[in-house]
Amino acid sequence: MEKFFKLKEHGTNVKTEVLAGITTFMTMAYILVVNPGMLNAAGMDLGGVFTATALSSMIATLVMALYAKYPFALAPGMGLNAFFTFSVVLGPMGKSWQFALTAVLIEGIIFVLLSFVKAREAIFESIPINLKNAVSVGIGLFISFIGLSGSGVVKAGDGTIVALGELTSGAPLLAIIGIIITGFLLARNVKGALLIGIVLTTIIGIPMGVTMLPENFSTIVSMPPSLKDVAFKFVGFDEIFSFEMLVVVFTFLFVDIFDTVGTLAGVATKAGMLDKDGKLPRVGSALMADSIGTIAGACLGTSTVTTFVESASGVAEGGRTGLTSLTTACMFGIALFFAPLFTLVPTAATAPALVIVGLFMMSPITKLNFEDYTEAIPAFLTIVIMPFAYSIAEGIVFGMISYVVLKAVSGRFKEISPVMLVLSFLFVLRFIFM
Repeated sequence: MEKFFKLKEHGTNVKTEVLAGITTFMTMAYILVVNPGMLNAAGMDLGGVFTATALSSMIATLVMALYAKYPFALAPGMGLNAFFTFSVVLGPMGKSWQFALTAVLIEGIIFVLLSFVKAREAIFESIPINLKNAVSVGIGLFISFIGLSGSGVVKAGDGTIVALGELTSGAPLLAIIGIIITGFLLARNVKGALLIGIVLTTIIGIPMGVTMLPENFSTIVSMPPSLKDVAFKFVGFDEIFSFEMLVVVFTFLFVDIFDTVGTLAGVATKAGMLDKDGKLPRVGSALMADSIGTIAGACLGTSTVTTFVESASGVAEGGRTGLTSLTTACMFGIALFFAPLFTLVPTAATAPALVIVGLFMMSPITKLNFEDYTEAIPAFLTIVIMPFAYSIAEGIVFGMISYVVLKAVSGRFKEISPVMLVLSFLFVLRFIFM
């Protein structure tokens, strides 16, 4: 392991990496419950999607571990599965889930081609270092908001967009208890504080009625549900070569590219993995992982697989190499047979880890240039749009467009890379025509 992952060179060890991988899994294990439920609403078999979710996550994360050797985990993306269900299938388009699944497959194939010509690498490297730092901060706010809203600490208000939830009982109270526990463990420099916090919060949730125990513990271990009703269910060529398919594929492509690029930039920045030029070594290998994961996921029967922002929790625990993601991949494999056990962990128990990781992700804000407004304003928009629009991709879009416009009107054209210019133009066209 030392030779393959170069643990000492990265200032880590096996124990730290394994603990980080388990922590990453625990913070993203909710996808094993949420994704099947989401796609089941589109008419897909619940059990089949569960198996497809776990398998595709394991495959993609293994590629990340053994090929890219980065501590990033992958799974079917939130937002992308919502578009799959509520826009393509249940929305105005009214297409079949098989149509949406075919679009995911085509998207994955296009991603592989883009990776071979290094188009996605060019996009990653075109983002200025100031915006990369802003992406990390924005993801920090975003991931904290996911934790707080998922646990009910904040909710949609009566006459307001966001308001405090009922904090005196249930999931919101458990989440606050979990934040205090995790904060205490961190203050005491306890190794594995995030993971220990998740476990303790889950246990405390039992008498509170938030952690729901199964009626029969003998059913905790079982064979994975069959894939026969969801795997390789694609439409014919008559639907593939249609305008609707073009629109759906483009949307999947857009959101996935910039969600992935944003997540990689943010988490890599926090982990100190970027070189002096703000580039991520072997970024092409990391991007190839979610391309392969998306193709595998579509074939198995699930929506687009992408790099998960929750990877930041493992990085926060000290994960620095592919051994972290290898551990996470193994956990997804185990989850196939222990589904009832893993689904015991309530959202309120993982929320504290997400909130604390949000704090960790905020540290690059000290590196932002607030004196130059052509740098500060794009960075600020990148940061605030992510949680407000509930999208990493949209935050990057606002940041890049404002960066190009402000640099241009200030007469500083030399600071605008050709890739940034082209992308910003395409983003503007997207707002106009979609």
